[in-house]
Amino acid sequence: MVDKDAARAALRAYLGSRREKVSPEQAGLSFVSTRRRVTGLRREEVAMLAGISAEYYVRLERGLATGPSPSVVDAVAAALRLDEDERAHLDRLFAELTPEARKHRRRPVTETASAGVQVVLHAMTTLPAVVLNARLDVLATNTLGRVLYAPVFDLEGTPNTARFLFLDEHRARQLFPHWERIADDTVALLRIEAARHPDDRAIVELIGQLSTRSATFRTRWARNDVRAHAAGVKVFHHPVVGELTLPYENLLIDAAADHTLTVFAPQPGSPGHDAVQLLASWDAGSRARSPQD
Repeated sequence: MVDKDAARAALRAYLGSRREKVSPEQAGLSFVSTRRRVTGLRREEVAMLAGISAEYYVRLERGLATGPSPSVVDAVAAALRLDEDERAHLDRLFAELTPEARKHRRRPVTETASAGVQVVLHAMTTLPAVVLNARLDVLATNTLGRVLYAPVFDLEGTPNTARFLFLDEHRARQLFPHWERIADDTVALLRIEAARHPDDRAIVELIGQLSTRSATFRTRWARNDVRAHAAGVKVFHHPVVGELTLPYENLLIDAAADHTLTVFAPQPGSPGHDAVQLLASWDAGSRARSPQD
């Protein structure tokens, strides 16, 4: 069972961080005083913009208001200019304060890719692909995916992209030229997972390990940013092939266990497609030169 004080603290920190990101000018408050002790909106300003009393908003932010109506949450979200991912995260935080949502929950025990998914992976011979869970453990790869993510597997324990990014930062910055963006996205993903499964010991231990050992992680975690896993473009730097700019798609393959198949799928004829072909040729040659068992 999740500690209700911890759930209240998470809600308070999140709403406070969202207030700090909105300036009075962005909110259309042209009459505010120039002497301010806060960089963003004050609580009473959020309350005014949302059309609720300042006293109620304070209780709301502290997690002491009982069951705010959807219209109130909508108004607060609009005042804070929350995007879709941020609004969904706010709903999760409010849900943690209700007894119904906080009843005993079990996380799926499946932490390996299914045999069928393994078959699909190995049938994909021309596109790099990896399977991740919501904590960003690497559960499976095909041959090209393994080559692409090779340094991640050098860490002890279960390969995990977040641990690699922050606990082997020097090598991670070499593999990912756009490390700053990837680091931001990774922490935002973990923030969502921590809110979805606050009683999951594995995510708690991961966040604790990263917070203890990485100042760059701690700084990002304190921002309370959230962002869902979406398609996009990722840049890799391979020591032999060089830079690969690869668009990717995320496919949810096991909703119960939160497993996602990430497939890097550059368009035929694009530089990314040519780079993947070069990577495949290099890997095949490397295997041919390796001593046979």
